[in-house]
Amino acid sequence: MLTRGILGLSLVILGFTALAQPDRWQQQVEYKMNIDMDVETNQFTGFQKLKYYNNSPDTLDKVFYHLYFNAFQPGSMMDVRSRTHTDARRGVNDRIFKLEADEIGYHKIKSFKQNGKNVNTSVDGTIMTARLSSPILPGETVVFDMEFESQVPIQIRRNGRDNAEGIRYSMGQWFPKIAEYDYSGWHPHDYIAREFYSPWGDYDVTINIDSDYVVGASGVLQSTEVSKNDKKTAHRYLAENVHDFAWGADPDYTHDVVNIREGLDVHIYYQTDTLKEQWQQLGEYMKKAVPFIESKCGKYPYPVYKIIQGGDGGMEYPMATLMIGHKSLKSLVGTAVHEIIHSWYQLVLGTNESYLYWMDEGFDQYYDEMTMSYLFDENYESRKPMSGYYRYYKGVVESGKEEPLTTHADHFENHRAYGMAAYGKGALALQNLEYIMGRAVFDRAMLRYYDTWKFKHPNAVDFEVIMEKESGLELSWFFDYWVKTTKTIDYAISNVNTVKAGVEISMERMGLMPMPLDVVLTKKDGTIQQYYIPLGMMRGHRELSQNETLMTPWKWVNPYYSFVIDIEEDEIKSIEIDPSRRMIDINYDNNEYPNRNSELEIKGKSDKLENN
Repeated sequence: MLTRGILGLSLVILGFTALAQPDRWQQQVEYKMNIDMDVETNQFTGFQKLKYYNNSPDTLDKVFYHLYFNAFQPGSMMDVRSRTHTDARRGVNDRIFKLEADEIGYHKIKSFKQNGKNVNTSVDGTIMTARLSSPILPGETVVFDMEFESQVPIQIRRNGRDNAEGIRYSMGQWFPKIAEYDYSGWHPHDYIAREFYSPWGDYDVTINIDSDYVVGASGVLQSTEVSKNDKKTAHRYLAENVHDFAWGADPDYTHDVVNIREGLDVHIYYQTDTLKEQWQQLGEYMKKAVPFIESKCGKYPYPVYKIIQGGDGGMEYPMATLMIGHKSLKSLVGTAVHEIIHSWYQLVLGTNESYLYWMDEGFDQYYDEMTMSYLFDENYESRKPMSGYYRYYKGVVESGKEEPLTTHADHFENHRAYGMAAYGKGALALQNLEYIMGRAVFDRAMLRYYDTWKFKHPNAVDFEVIMEKESGLELSWFFDYWVKTTKTIDYAISNVNTVKAGVEISMERMGLMPMPLDVVLTKKDGTIQQYYIPLGMMRGHRELSQNETLMTPWKWVNPYYSFVIDIEEDEIKSIEIDPSRRMIDINYDNNEYPNRNSELEIKGKSDKLENN
């Protein structure tokens, strides 16, 4: 049996260790849960029946469960990390440490059985270990029955009760949940408040709560049944082929339904407070946003999506999001767009967010920025892409606190560095790839990635292989540099001078990460000449535009490159590397000739140049 250590050096880069095979085995689950909520004590009792399919080639003698609510107790790992981290997340800090007994969260496991037989369990913080009465053989299916009691904590991070906007219950990460087991073993990560990874399956969940509460939840509502005394209503939901289940409940929710297209409705749950008009307009923006996202990312596969006011910001779940609502209309739309895009890059693809957060948050952010421009900017096609995240990236790099994208999400020493890595550098990875591959090929590759790997937990190698197949280029070098290191891109035009054959343009690679280059020369008469310099390691080049000249590849070992064009020097108005600003060059100031920064030092060319 394999057990995965969080800090196992060989597994820190797990995204690059497994073969890229779309038919890889994966575990499967079927949950059936029934909970009874007491809204006076904020406690609930639960019964869970889990059918667990061991599709692995391994024999399992134990299983792990996540007990997320246990994080919200003084002295928990989340509490200690929040109080001692170098730049703790705003909104948490010492709040967990100060919780009273009736404000903490907990899961108490009353009984746990495997195929009807009692199993010994032990709990360490947010992880329960169950040593099985009999091993689960490859290909075998077992049934785990659990009885548990839980208390909903005061809302601090993602889940909880009575959030800042008065929402009674924001129920994400709310039930005992089996950990994922895959080709690298178990993933029993402690809950520190970052990312998640779980097996696919079906959820049949019944929520019993006071009848005056309106409930919004993952999945499709199957039935509501009022108790004999009319005090409680049982809300039964079915969510198929998902890896989590979330819900929200409040007596003051208004429930709107917006049809997006045939087979897809968006449900919106919100309080009728001072921002009612913004929430009512949200549905119209979703009618425009979702088809645009589908055109870029692939078809949304579920029949419903729920936007539920709750939580402490915005958090994605299958077929649902919990998000705060006291915002301007554009900010409200922005949060909803960001969370629904997670439906593609986490909730359908299901990457291991503990390690591959950048393939979720970053990919989401790339299309989030594009979608918001589409919704609010008539000239979105000519926008300067990802300029805000470029500045974020550059700022962290210059601070010296950047860590590579192979760092576990919970182990970043700096919260700002994590945010930049997950959201910024992940998004900029796609912008770099669009620059390398060309937009049309890149767009096709992203659709192919989604169609190939949906519901299959892809890793970084799987993504890389799709990019290579669609583009016909070798791209391992890009992932080696951008993901595994903190090396940066910096190219400069170092010299322009007249030679016998015309004008020689000399360039220098000043950063440690190599890239192909677009070079644009503009003449004083307005004529534009384009040159494309592929990187030797690509073993090819992107499709050229009609008037673009292909140059000799630049070998990565050579820091210098020059080429000669038949032109008079006084005809030149400007020369620029990547005027589109899609390549994430850490210093754009030295990309131009003549340089606009009079203080910038222009280095002389080397005697050893790679010439075309």
